[in-house]
Amino acid sequence: MEAPCQKIVWDVLPAIRAAIAVELVRCGVSQVEASRMLEIAPSAVSQYLSGKRGYRIEFENDVKQSIELLAQDLRDGKRVNLVKRTCDICHQLRDGGENQCGGSSEIPPKERCGS
Repeated sequence: MEAPCQKIVWDVLPAIRAAIAVELVRCGVSQVEASRMLEIAPSAVSQYLSGKRGYRIEFENDVKQSIELLAQDLRDGKRVNLVKRTCDICHQLRDGGENQCGGSSEIPPKERCGS
């Protein structure tokens, strides 16, 4: 049995990081610079871009927009609390009722995702 927090750690967070990395590179940021901004290894960014990592979830428009805004803030050099903003995106995904965090749809999203 997979716990909801396992789903978040193995699928949701890598998918969020992958989407941010893809957006940064799409906007002209180098892979090395994206890795510095995201505080991850350059090899992780490469794997995100190639689809070897973080590819299991497709996000809806509101979550995509939040990811794009975070990537823009990072690219623009704004001081960003990356952990908080990533958590906010994860909460947004869970609060949206999308059943991507695991569990059945009868369980409220926050409970389903372990919060």
